Amino acid sequence: MMALLDAIKKAGAAAHASGNPVAVLIGRVTGTNPLEVNVDQRFTLSEDFLIIPESMTQLETGLMLTYEAGTDEAEGTSTNQGVIETAAAGSGSMLRIRRALDIDDKVLLLRVQGGQQFVVLDRVSA
Repeated sequence: MMALLDAIKKAGAAAHASGNPVAVLIGRVTGTNPLEVNVDQRFTLSEDFLIIPESMTQLETGLMLTYEAGTDEAEGTSTNQGVIETAAAGSGSMLRIRRALDIDDKVLLLRVQGGQQFVVLDRVSA
């Protein structure tokens, strides 16, 4: 009889939870390698429970800009042309387009239905 009562309680809890398919939470990054996020100072989520979108990862690239200036016919000056290059091949200098999550970043989290995974939606300004 207790097993039946427990099964009914679980089914009722699951039905109630299905009415709230998503929860919005605020967390703070407490570790980066591996990633850890503390939620409301109640619990800490490890990287296994987090879904990290590409927009929250670091992106670096080299950049090369080729330019050409036109000729001034009135003055008879020649065309200026050249190449501006940052991060020459092998130089190790890269241009950062976006940064990864850092310790103490405040993040907006969405709890996936079932509560086992959380999507890191974006950074939140403090």
